[in-house]
Amino acid sequence: MITYSLATIIVLVVVLIASMFKVLREYERAVVFLLGRFYQVKGPGLIIIVPIIQQMVRVDLRTIVLDVPTQDLITRDNVSVKVNAVVYFRVVDPKMAINNVENYLEATSQLSQTTLRSVLGQHELDELLSAREELNKDLQLILDQHTDNWGIKIANVEIKHVDLDDSMVRALARQAEAERSRRAKVIHATGELEASEKLREAAEVLNKAPNAVQLRYMQTLTEIANERTSTIVFPMPIDLVEKVTGMMGTTEQKKM
Repeated sequence: MITYSLATIIVLVVVLIASMFKVLREYERAVVFLLGRFYQVKGPGLIIIVPIIQQMVRVDLRTIVLDVPTQDLITRDNVSVKVNAVVYFRVVDPKMAINNVENYLEATSQLSQTTLRSVLGQHELDELLSAREELNKDLQLILDQHTDNWGIKIANVEIKHVDLDDSMVRALARQAEAERSRRAKVIHATGELEASEKLREAAEVLNKAPNAVQLRYMQTLTEIANERTSTIVFPMPIDLVEKVTGMMGTTEQKKM
């Protein structure tokens, strides 16, 4: 009987001694409590935990990818959209992550959802679609400030999808078509303005040199003559007709 009791005690001692040794990986830390009070942070590698007197909580220091569920929000210009995002964060202070918040993963998830709704609701739809880089930086800054007391560092925030209703998609398509039409009209008007300015400059040049008009008409006739046309309707300038008539009148007077 004594031998059986001694063997049991030896087995219990061996089990207790074996349970004292813990091995932590490179990305893990152990928050150790001594009789319920915070003692220190240990790891990585081999650590010793005294059973019953000490307890430990493992903390992963790797970057965590948090998928923020789709949030329904209304933009500043009263457009209903659905937005989801992804948050990259990691624990930088295991002591604060365990002692200052009950569940840092759940707390970060809930904070990300509320921040996403509140921040994006202050912007218009056009900003939400075109200025994502600025919005991502704003979200990261706000989340990082709120999670600083939890020992968490927000590495990055990315808005993934912005879903719109079919009616809003059609409205945006009509808006884009109207915008393209407006740009086409502006470009056409600009071209007309530039052409009128060039024509005015050409008129001023021709006005200074009247003979240039005749040369221009001759060049135009040469270009038309090269085309295979049976009939050519070409306006004759009055000035040219008067000059030709005057030259013919002068010739007849000389003959007489």
